[in-house]
Amino acid sequence: MPAITDISQLDPNGDYSYADYLTWQFEERLELFKGKISLMCPGPNVKHQRLSMQLSGRLFNYCLSKPCQVFAAPFDVRLYNRKKSLLANRDITTVVQPDICVICDPEKLDEQGCNGAPDWIIEILSKGNSKKEVKTKQALYAESGVKEYWLVFPYEEVINQFVLNDETGEYQLTNNYAGDDLAIPFLFPDLAIDLAGLFKEG
Repeated sequence: MPAITDISQLDPNGDYSYADYLTWQFEERLELFKGKISLMCPGPNVKHQRLSMQLSGRLFNYCLSKPCQVFAAPFDVRLYNRKKSLLANRDITTVVQPDICVICDPEKLDEQGCNGAPDWIIEILSKGNSKKEVKTKQALYAESGVKEYWLVFPYEEVINQFVLNDETGEYQLTNNYAGDDLAIPFLFPDLAIDLAGLFKEG
C-alpha cells in the first residue's frame, strides 16, 4: 500500500479506520467519524486558545489531587460503541481530537492517546464549526459513553452542560451557564469555575 503523504490522495467519500489514520503522513489535521473523513478547522484563534488554556489550567490543578488526567488538543481519542469490547486499530473508525478531555481510567491511555471514552469532554466552538459537525460529535460522545460533555460558546460567553443518561444512552442538558454563574461539573461537584473570570481572562 503506497504511503499517503498528501491529503489529496484520500478519497473524501471513502471509508477509513484508525489503522489507516496511523499511516498518513501529512500536516493537515482531520478526524474520523465512523470511517468518514472530517477536516478540522484551520488553527484556532487567540480567544479560543486562551479559553482552552484557562480551562485546562483550572482542571489540571484540580486533578492533581485526583486519579484523573487532563489533555488538550491535539490529542487522539478513539471512540466506539460502549457496548462493544476493546477493538483493534483496524476495527476503530472514529478518531476525534476534543479541545479538552479528562480521563480517570489510566488503562485507557497508551502512546497514541486515549482508547475509549474519556470521562469528560469539553469542546470550544470556533466560527468554522458547523452545526452538523457539532451534532455528529455529540452523538458519537453519547454512543461511546462519555459521561459529561460541555459545549463552550466563546462569543456568547455561555457553557451548555450535558450529562449522559445511562438508561436512554442520550445526553440531557442539565445546565446553561452564563454571566456570573459558577459552572459546576456533574462529575466533580467540589469544583466551581467562575464564568466571569474565565471569559474575562479567556
